[in-house]
Amino acid sequence: MNRVFFLALLAATALVLTACPQTSPPPPPPASGCTPRLTGLSVQGTSKKALVRPAGLGDFDAPHVPGEVLVLPGGLDPLAISARVADTKVLEGVPRSFVRVRVPKGQELLKARELLKAGVAYVQPNYLYQTLRIPDDPLYRQNQRISLETLLGLEAAWSVYNGDPELIIAVTDTGYQAHEDMGRWYLPQGQMLDVSNNDTDPTDDLPAFSAKNHGLEVASVLGASTNNGQGMAAVAWAGKVLPLKVANSQSGEITTTSLAQAIGIATDLGAKVINISLGSEASDKVLENAILDARNRGVTVVAAAGNDGRDGILYPARSSAVISVGSVDNDRTKSSFSNCGPELDLVAPGRGVVVVLPNDDYGQASGTSFASPMVAGVAALYIGRYHALKGVWPSPDQVYACLTGTAEDLGPVGKDDEYGFGLVRADRVMTDTTYCFP
Repeated sequence: MNRVFFLALLAATALVLTACPQTSPPPPPPASGCTPRLTGLSVQGTSKKALVRPAGLGDFDAPHVPGEVLVLPGGLDPLAISARVADTKVLEGVPRSFVRVRVPKGQELLKARELLKAGVAYVQPNYLYQTLRIPDDPLYRQNQRISLETLLGLEAAWSVYNGDPELIIAVTDTGYQAHEDMGRWYLPQGQMLDVSNNDTDPTDDLPAFSAKNHGLEVASVLGASTNNGQGMAAVAWAGKVLPLKVANSQSGEITTTSLAQAIGIATDLGAKVINISLGSEASDKVLENAILDARNRGVTVVAAAGNDGRDGILYPARSSAVISVGSVDNDRTKSSFSNCGPELDLVAPGRGVVVVLPNDDYGQASGTSFASPMVAGVAALYIGRYHALKGVWPSPDQVYACLTGTAEDLGPVGKDDEYGFGLVRADRVMTDTTYCFP
C-alpha cells in the first residue's frame, strides 16, 4: 500500500468513528442469526410487475414521521379529504397518485382509520429510513485488491470494459461532498437534487449526530476517480455519479416521500442504475410504486439488505423489483452483520471497504451499505458494455438474469437465504454468453 495512502487512512480514524450516529459502539451482532434455507428458485429474470394499488392500512408500528400520513384517494377527490375527516390537511401530491396529509401528532393510526371510513383506498405512514452503515476499526486495513480482484474479478473485467462515461448512476443518500478523488459527480444545473429540503444544492450539510458523510462514502465505492494515480479505485471507472440528497439538513431524517421523489428525479434525468443503501422495517407501498415506475422505464435498482445480522431483509431490498445485496467478508463467508432471507439476490464484499472521507481523506467502512454499490457498479459496467455492443440498453430483467446467473455459488448448493445466488463476479459478467451476452 502506498505510504501516503496508509498515513491518510490512519489520519481518518477519528472521522470514521464520529461519522456514526451512535454515541457508543453498538453491541456486537450474533455470529450468524440466519438459518440457510434453499428457496428452490432457479436463475431467471423477474418479470415486470404492475404498479401496486393497495387497500387498507400500512404498518403504523414501524418508525414514521409524526403528524403525517400518505393516502391513496381511490375514487375520492383529494380535495374532499379535509372536509370528510376533521383535523386533516392535504399538503402535496406524491408520485403515483398518493397524497401527503397532515394529521395531529400521535393520532396517525386513528386518522388513518377515519380516512378509510371516509372512502379512501389506502393509508400508510410516511416511513423513516435509516442508513445501513456499521463503523469499523479504521486501523484494520483491507487491501482493496482482495475484495475487488480476488473476490469480484474486476481486473479481468476492466481489461474487457471499464465503463460508459455518459452512463448515469444515481446514489440516493445523504448528499454530495467535494473530494480530490471524486471527480465524477454529476450536478445538473437547475435540478432539485436536495429532495428533502426542496432545493438544487445536494451538499451533505447534515448535523454531526446523523449519518453525515454516508452518501460520500457509498458513492466512492462505485464512482471514485480511477486510474488517476491517487487514492482509491472504484468498481466502475467511468460514468456520471448523480447525488440525490434525501436526508433532511436539520434532523437527518429520510422519509418515504423524499426517497420516492428522488427515484422519480433520477429516472427523469436518465439514470440507468439507482443505488439505495438505506432500509426500513416496513413494506412501503408508496416507495414500491416509485421503484416499479423506475424499473418499468428501464432503471435497475440495487438496495442493501440490512445490518442486523438476522433473518429478515429490510425494505426496499426485500422488494422483488430490486436487486437485494448482502455482505461477505474477504474470506467469502457471510458478514456477521448481514441480514438474510429468501429475498436476497447477491452478496458482495462489505467489511473493511476502503472509502473516501471529507477533507480529501480516506478510511474504511463496513455494512451492506458498501456491498450494495459494489453490485450497482458491476451492473453499470454490464449495462454500458451491452449498450456498446448491441446499441440498445438491457432491461432490468436482463441485468438481473446476468448478475445472478454468473454469480459464484456460496453456502449450500443453489440459491439460499444467506448468500442468495452468490457472490457477484464482474469477470464472468463481462464474458458470459449464456446469461449476459447471448
